[in-house]
Amino acid sequence: MTESPASQLPPPKERRRLREAGSLTQAQVAERVGVARATIRAWERGRSTPGGQEGAAYARLLAALAGPAADRTDAAGGAGSPSALTPAQAFDALYAFCAPALARQAYLLTGRRELAREAVEHAFQLAWQRWPEVARDRDPAGWVRAVAYEWALSPWHRFRPRYRSPEPPPADPADRALLTALLELPPSYRRTLVLYDGVGLDLPETAAETEASTPAAAGRLTRAREAVAAQVPHLADPAALHRRLVELASTERLQPPRPTTVRTTGERRNVFWTRAAIAFTVAIIGSTALTLRTAPTHYEPPIAPAQAVQGVPPPAALGPLSHEQQALRDKLRHSATSGPERLTPVAG
Repeated sequence: MTESPASQLPPPKERRRLREAGSLTQAQVAERVGVARATIRAWERGRSTPGGQEGAAYARLLAALAGPAADRTDAAGGAGSPSALTPAQAFDALYAFCAPALARQAYLLTGRRELAREAVEHAFQLAWQRWPEVARDRDPAGWVRAVAYEWALSPWHRFRPRYRSPEPPPADPADRALLTALLELPPSYRRTLVLYDGVGLDLPETAAETEASTPAAAGRLTRAREAVAAQVPHLADPAALHRRLVELASTERLQPPRPTTVRTTGERRNVFWTRAAIAFTVAIIGSTALTLRTAPTHYEPPIAPAQAVQGVPPPAALGPLSHEQQALRDKLRHSATSGPERLTPVAG
């Protein structure tokens, strides 16, 4: 008795993880299997069960994705079957699966090749620093993607000298027109469009990753599509827009650094900032101790500033004596200069 396609399939969460591990979008899987993207989304969420020829094709595709890297996929996915991989090996597996596609997505968000590579490197360095938390997350790829998107769309990059001048645009005029239309969108609209039409997330997942409500995410997506279609009319069809986004991202050869380099650089940077924090703390403690040692132990009132003495008569100016002064001078000259009579005043 042969098994049905549904019995050969992994659980719904495992289906999505295998697709993301193979750097495939829901639209790409749907095209290979021969169904609509909404069907793939329903299969990954467990809302419907694959069956018939499409279900068999879907099972074969997932088996092909799981075959060459099943152990690494289990380690990168976090929850699932136990794995004997070390944390470094699990991190390297997640990096190998996600980094190339994530760099292309960051390029769609920023239009800068170097910034896209930097965003991916920063996200994985932070993931390695918090690896126990990331490894237990239900969606490690989504965790890293959210960090990379936040770094790529940070408004502070405009003040960095290396990112003040624009990079050369794509050589193809069609790619250049699409990238220009994307970069003219508000960052939140651009991120929603890339997640939904580029990565292939459904609307609730897109809303959750952009920290918005589902109606708000739907409104952003609609307005972003309209803005892109206004500049590139032949991309009004969502399927055509998705295909062109994938093609635009694939034309740029964005090769992130090796995972060992990312881990080593992140560890060195972590050690540097740890030592800097220790040195800063020691400096604060030393300055506090010096202040306490040299501070006065009692209150000393301040010395008042000098003030001019008031009420002193001005010195008399030299000049001729008056008649009264001359008479007093003659009287003093003829009077006794010593003796007891000197003590008794005589009326003049």
